[in-house]
Amino acid sequence: MAVARVVHAADRTLTGRQLASLLTPPPEGRFGYRELARAVREALLDGRVALRLRLPAERELATVLAVSRTTITGAYDLLRESGYAHSRRGAGTWTALPEGQAPTSLGAFHGDAGAALDLALAAPEAPAEELSAALAAAAAELPRYAGSQGYHPYGLPALRAAVAERYTARGLPTLPDQILVTTGAQQALSLVLALLGRAGDRVLAENPSYTNALDAMRGRMLRITPVPVTETGWDTGLVDAALRQTAPRLAYLIPDFHNPTGHLMPQEQRRDIARAARATRTWLVVDETLTDIALDVPAPPPFAATAAAGDSEQIVSVGSLSKSCWGGLRVGWVRAASRVVTELARVRITADLSGSVLDQLVAVALMERLDVILPKRVEELRLRRDALTSALARHLPECRWTVPPGGMCLWIDLGRPGSSALAARALRHGVRVEGGARFGVDPGTHEHRLRIPYTLPEDAYEPAAERLAAALDGAPGLFGDPAVPDWVA
Repeated sequence: MAVARVVHAADRTLTGRQLASLLTPPPEGRFGYRELARAVREALLDGRVALRLRLPAERELATVLAVSRTTITGAYDLLRESGYAHSRRGAGTWTALPEGQAPTSLGAFHGDAGAALDLALAAPEAPAEELSAALAAAAAELPRYAGSQGYHPYGLPALRAAVAERYTARGLPTLPDQILVTTGAQQALSLVLALLGRAGDRVLAENPSYTNALDAMRGRMLRITPVPVTETGWDTGLVDAALRQTAPRLAYLIPDFHNPTGHLMPQEQRRDIARAARATRTWLVVDETLTDIALDVPAPPPFAATAAAGDSEQIVSVGSLSKSCWGGLRVGWVRAASRVVTELARVRITADLSGSVLDQLVAVALMERLDVILPKRVEELRLRRDALTSALARHLPECRWTVPPGGMCLWIDLGRPGSSALAARALRHGVRVEGGARFGVDPGTHEHRLRIPYTLPEDAYEPAAERLAAALDGAPGLFGDPAVPDWVA
């Protein structure tokens, strides 16, 4: 009965050309049945291919890929055997996942990591002492609000004022009316995309970029125009050319300790990009969630503060307390023109009438303690970064990376492709990592990269590096068979 329900849910069919465009071709250039099954599996786990989609008919896909029908039959058989597809006579074959397996887009959010060391989440634990004090302060304030209805679609006035005051202190004069409090930075970005973008609009994004932001753009059916962030950072000329040639409706940037590369955009480049975006009437959506995580340099001023007069009118900034304080708090914000904030609030109430008053009161108290929290956080992350780089140098000497001046991640160059397969294989060695392809705009890119955060306690990195080295060497796994099979071509 359960299978029958899945069949009925599979009311969408991928054409052969659609599926072919989503697959990473093999190095040889032509698919064998094992290579094709592997490519479909990876596209499914990466989120490029959705669950419960009917796969193309064998004859159609064979024609598109210029292979024999026997190749398609063999690939579909492998997918069914491993749980990545189901079939029913007369109904076709549709995508599935083995029991207990999650797509890699959700793979980092397991409630119970068991014995695995989790190197997928770039998020530190809460500052225990300061959080306890903030909770006590919030509890004392809560009775003042309990007599009201408790709905604040724009955010608690005290928190809007605190966020605005912080922007002002950092060099960007801001009024509370220019702040919308959200349930984390991800909701902030989603609201901005919903308000300013329409299906089919172009959005410029860095490549690589924050994977959840890219997923949000794809979910809104925006067409992404990639601009590279390389070993040396941004190329203003390429950004300017992309803006002029495609005139995107939006551009999403992470200029402060870029996720995942860790680069910090120079001030002159910020001014140039703001000027170019104004010329094409492109909204600049600037993700500043990592701004406070300045490890080796002073924390940069807000992006909009560096823009020339008039160039900041179409800059929308997104921020959060998730990195500086704690992701479990779920408090973020948008900083924009007052009229934009009003429109964003109208969009917000269609899905979320208001954030938690208690969480926002805690956030107010934490913001009052940022001068204490941030120096501790920065020093802690420096030590963890040193522990990670030392462990990697000992156990993976063939890998290369640039130590970032801030942020929470290393962008590791493996020196060879295959990071997605390595990430799957590493699970059986008891370590969870994200392959570089998860951060690419285009499928299959950055396969020679891993993103490894340094947000775990220092003593975690020696065993993590040992396990990762064993996985890289192809040694037998120590933690049992994972849900993702280690296929051999």
